[in-house]
Formats: sequence, C-alpha cells, structure tokens
Amino acid sequence: MMKSKVEELLSKEFYCSSKDLNGKATVYSVNSDAKRPYIKILAYRNCVVVCTSEDLHYKVQELLRDKNRDEIFELPLVYGQTIHYIPDDSCKDGALVSLNYKCEYLFYREVLSLHGLTGFENSLAFDESGSTSTRAVYIARDRDRIIGVAGAAESFVNGVWEMGVDVMEEYRKAGLGTYLVRGLTKKLLAQDIIPFYSASVTNIGSQMAAARSGYIPCWIDTFGTILDGSSVYNDIVGGLSAKFAG
Repeated sequence: MMKSKVEELLSKEFYCSSKDLNGKATVYSVNSDAKRPYIKILAYRNCVVVCTSEDLHYKVQELLRDKNRDEIFELPLVYGQTIHYIPDDSCKDGALVSLNYKCEYLFYREVLSLHGLTGFENSLAFDESGSTSTRAVYIARDRDRIIGVAGAAESFVNGVWEMGVDVMEEYRKAGLGTYLVRGLTKKLLAQDIIPFYSASVTNIGSQMAAARSGYIPCWIDTFGTILDGSSVYNDIVGGLSAKFAG
C-alpha cells in the first residue's frame, strides 16, 4: 500500500505513469498545467523523470540527451535538491521512550486552536485567513509553553501527508524532535495515513532527524528552476533565463 500511494503521489506531481516510475529509463513528461517556465527533476528507484512545461519540453530533452542521472541533476537551469523519506517498519512497531514533557495530539479542527503560534513554520503554517493544510499535530509543552511540534499536512493524494517538525532551540539535541515525529507517525499509520518527511540535501541535521525517527530515503527531486523568476540570483541569471526560455 505504501509503495502504491507514493507512486500515485509522484505520478500526479510529475505527470508520469507507475510503469515509468518502475522502469530504468529517463522519462520526459509535460506539466500541462504550468503557467510559467517549469522544470522539475525526479530520481525514484532506477528511473529519472524530467518534467517540464510544454514550451521547454523539446529544448530540455535535447539539452539532456545521453546524460546520466548525476549529469541530469547538474542541469544549470534548476537549483536545490530535496530528499523525501517514508517510514520503515520500526515506525509502526517500535516503542516510544517517554519524555518528561506533557505531549498532546490534535487533529483536524483542533489544530485551529494553535492559530497565532509562531516559530514552528516547518510543522504548522496558517494562511492570512487563518486556514491551514496541517491536519494533525503532536505537541510538547514545558509547563504551559509549547516547545516542540510535529505536524502533518495533506498532499494532493488522499491518505498521503507531509511531515514536518520544529523544536525550540534551547530544547534541541535531547531527542524531543525524534520523539514527536515517531509518535505522530505511529498515530497516522494506525489510521492508514502514509506520512513522508522532506529534507534539503544540505540540511544534515534534518536528514539525521529523519533517520533517527525511523524514516528511509525514497525519492529525490529538484526544488526550483531559474527560469520562473523565483531564484534569489535572478539579477545574475536573468540573461541565461531569457536566452533559454525565449
């Protein structure tokens, strides 16, 4: 079930099929909904998927012809890489070690009671109207002060939620983040909800937290493209963007 749900998520995000994901080829797909120049690259199992907006499809395919996986991910038109993790069996079966903090689960509408809480942007985020896609949290308090939050937000695939965690700086390196992630993961898996955890390839601390929480790497994708204007180096790369996208 976990594999099929992950592949459903990736198929929808990268406009490819489960057969593509389980193959060994480099697949070039088109994001038909993209309104701006779009490139996103995925490595899953033995395949690579290069998803682009329609206007870039043939340009990128020609640019990457005969390139191997590492060379494809070095494409200078993309930046940032994210590792995505899924739980292994220890998340479901392993026992939680008790900590000396009061911990509490909140689900669905109960999460709205945390509106206005700041400093936990990786695990809990509200929009300007006070809404949030976070559907479950596991919070830790030191007396009445919230010191750590693990949160899970809905994705665009039913039953697959993205996990995030935040611990206040003075409470880190004591196992609290691991405890919260493992606790929320066990709760979600018991309800047939599959969580996944994401970490930048440059964030070693977050990767270690995933490993300690019983998560294993499942796929890697790129974060952004310099062609859509979102890069912090737009002033430098503007000429290259205009030349390629034109």
